[in-house]
Amino acid sequence: MSTSAPKADPGLYGYLPWDSRPKITWPGNARVALWIAPNIEFYEYAPPANPHRKAWPRPLPDILGYGTRDYGNRVGHQRMMRVLDQYGLRGSVSLSTALLQHHPEVIAMAAERNWEFFSHGIYNTRYTYGLDEAQEREMIQMSMELIKTHTGQHCDGYLAPALSHSPATIDLFAECGGNYTCDLFHDDQPTPVITRSGKKFVSVPYSLELNDTIVYVTNKIEPRRYGQMIKDAFDRLYAEGEHSGTVLCVPLHAYQVSHPHRLAAFQDAMDYICSHDGVWKATGREIAQHYLDNHYDQAIAAMAAVNQEEGA
Repeated sequence: MSTSAPKADPGLYGYLPWDSRPKITWPGNARVALWIAPNIEFYEYAPPANPHRKAWPRPLPDILGYGTRDYGNRVGHQRMMRVLDQYGLRGSVSLSTALLQHHPEVIAMAAERNWEFFSHGIYNTRYTYGLDEAQEREMIQMSMELIKTHTGQHCDGYLAPALSHSPATIDLFAECGGNYTCDLFHDDQPTPVITRSGKKFVSVPYSLELNDTIVYVTNKIEPRRYGQMIKDAFDRLYAEGEHSGTVLCVPLHAYQVSHPHRLAAFQDAMDYICSHDGVWKATGREIAQHYLDNHYDQAIAAMAAVNQEEGA
């Protein structure tokens, strides 16, 4: 995929306006597919320098930055797990796969709960920026192999490390055997993704707006307001899901959401959502596979029909 010629869009997905799409139905006729995406990450204390991006905002050694993130692996994940257990929710782990070696106990606790594991690269302080295709493919393959070796799971999904991408990222992951990406942020329903190999591949909605790091660090929103944001998003998607199934993703970081003064807001939102009928408590893998099995071909045909009409 060349980056030299001007492009109007990334060329990764077609367009269908919301009200023109084939209806999506979820298992049990649910209105909303709810999936929780805990980011279980490892940040190196002194990572290799990358000329495209600094790993830490402060000069090394950034004790503050490292310690803040280490809090999640030491304390936060267990708190988060207990809340998810309370509501019968299984996490879909966006995993820095180096953590399989650094803190296998955290992964064991998630595996005992039958959580999904998908790739978030090796370290969250090593980026896709500056890698050629061979190097990026090696990184993707290594992360998938680590997940298979340590958990027995096939790695179906991908969220690029620290959201760093190349023009070939999605193509490479599809070619390595992946089935879905979380990296497009463009919709509230799954959509087919165009890959150079022609493999069927899907985007599963992943919300940056409800990502706790964006909420707390970038937008500086108070915990109680974050809990209300999750509820408000659910209410809208639940109403629209009466007509065609929607997806609500809540991405979490245990060093953000699991602090003692913040966790109650998330717990209150889960209590509210899970009190409703018509909520499919899913994983990213389950959403992707259901869409691929039941709706992918319909969406492709509908987009082809629209394109044919526009070209007539």
